[in-house]
Amino acid sequence: MVKKKIYQIKNLKMLWFSTPKWAHWFLLPIFIFLIFSAYNFFFWNKIFPGIYVAGVSIGGKTLKEAETILSQATLPPKEISLTYQDQVFNIPTQDLGVVTDYQESVEGAYNFDRQGNLISSLYQRALAPVRKVYLGLVINLDEEFLDNTLGVIAEEISQDPVYPSAKLVQGEVMVDRGTPGSILDSKAAKDTIKENLSFSKKETIYLTVKNIDPTINEAEAENLKTRAESLLGKKLILTSPQEVFEWKEVKIFETLDPLGGYKKEAIASEVSKIASSLNREPQNPTFIFEEGRVKEFAPAEDGLKVRQEKLVEEILEALLNLERQEESELTLEIPLERTPPKISTGDVNNLGIKELIGKGSSNFRGSIANRVYNIGHASSKFKGILIPPGQVFSFNEALGDVSSLTGYKQAFVIKDGKTVLGDGGGVCQVSSTFFRAALAAGLPIVERRAHSYRVSYYEQGYPPGLDATVYAPTTDLKVLNDTPGHILIQPIFDPKAMTLNFEFYGTSDGRVAKTTKPVVTGVTPPPEDLYVDDPTLPAGQIKQIDFKAWGAKVTFDYTVERGGEVIYEKTFLSNFRPWQAVFLRGVGPTP
Repeated sequence: MVKKKIYQIKNLKMLWFSTPKWAHWFLLPIFIFLIFSAYNFFFWNKIFPGIYVAGVSIGGKTLKEAETILSQATLPPKEISLTYQDQVFNIPTQDLGVVTDYQESVEGAYNFDRQGNLISSLYQRALAPVRKVYLGLVINLDEEFLDNTLGVIAEEISQDPVYPSAKLVQGEVMVDRGTPGSILDSKAAKDTIKENLSFSKKETIYLTVKNIDPTINEAEAENLKTRAESLLGKKLILTSPQEVFEWKEVKIFETLDPLGGYKKEAIASEVSKIASSLNREPQNPTFIFEEGRVKEFAPAEDGLKVRQEKLVEEILEALLNLERQEESELTLEIPLERTPPKISTGDVNNLGIKELIGKGSSNFRGSIANRVYNIGHASSKFKGILIPPGQVFSFNEALGDVSSLTGYKQAFVIKDGKTVLGDGGGVCQVSSTFFRAALAAGLPIVERRAHSYRVSYYEQGYPPGLDATVYAPTTDLKVLNDTPGHILIQPIFDPKAMTLNFEFYGTSDGRVAKTTKPVVTGVTPPPEDLYVDDPTLPAGQIKQIDFKAWGAKVTFDYTVERGGEVIYEKTFLSNFRPWQAVFLRGVGPTP
């Protein structure tokens, strides 16, 4: 056998040397191609040699083998240790939410020599047996938590610089030349943390800071003082139809750039405040009807928007002029962009608001104070709203955001199958009353949803099924104005009588709305009361957090006729679930 192989090799040599030299140039590339093809075929489902992930060699391994090796050989540290001078900050890795994606890490290693252009890829594969490539693990973490943590550390180690400024002290200009400071290099810290996690490094990370030196020299300070003194007793007046803003020397000093000119960012910040004060949305004319007559009327108003960029440039130019000239003041008119309302005051007589076309009422006796407040606050959003003919009106759109930020208080709401305290409890009293007014006006109801369970407030003087729940953005109440004219909405909130009314004014086209008496079927009793042990309450104390309600299916028919002809009809179904009373039972220590 050995002799046979030696004979074959000799034959190959003879073939090579007996072949003309010019043919070698054709055989050599073929020979290299065959070797390289065999090499690539061997690694077709394996990672090429010389690949390390987090310091662990996985060359020659299949993806599954490499994933197993890495998951056993690499573990993230229990905490990240950061140090700056004599301060040490430890961040538990668990708090960072660190998750290692071994599958993606291995796929990245596998594709390292298989991506990019063909020449580059072949070159890397050729080098694979003799090179070493070090890759990191793919790490996912809570970026927001890391940023917040570094922000806290920055407050600990950073030294805020003091920027040069001119100030007025007892009528005399004083210049502060500034003080150097430093700030944590958060980006470098974040990058290093990620790198250490990616490469399973456990060493301490030394934090670095960026030095900030805003100080000015004596000559620059003297120049700043001279400029500030030239502004003493001077002021810039910014005028608008609504308000006048005066910039006296103290405010102007804040915009002075110590190196010349004025700080555009500081001016832009002040202009933003002016815009917040002056900007407004266009307002349609509003009315209040009483006894068929307009008692109050507010004319239409254009929307206003400060042209901030233009105003900043004009202020920059004005301040330079004020500094150079002898006059003690300059006046600028604030540039405003006006947007006309959809309905002008002159259109009022053409709106078709002539008479009461529908009214809805509800009572809310027994409501807690916050719920009563929310009902009044929410209903005020609808005062004087005009619905043009042919428009679908969205209750949620008119209501706007419901949260503590928009003035709502905590009261009971239905959320995730429970009655809980939440911002805006009571808003559905408003939507239910609006729904009843729309029915009375004979308007098509485009969208309406009943509550999950029967609520006593909506059945005070009314049968069940005449309610409407809203919850933006998923649950809305929508009605169509298919009358000949605009519809004016007027809420009437009476906290003493505990009543809410909605009145719709417009043009009657002779339509008559009829609703049948709601039919209640499938009545089911509520489940047994549920008691939940609560260690935060003293032993023996009971606190009710949810209230029982009977389940039922309620239907009623809604028909709108005009001249003896049915122009709209709809059957409304409310499927109320039986609701369980829930009590918290104290098991904690007795005070």
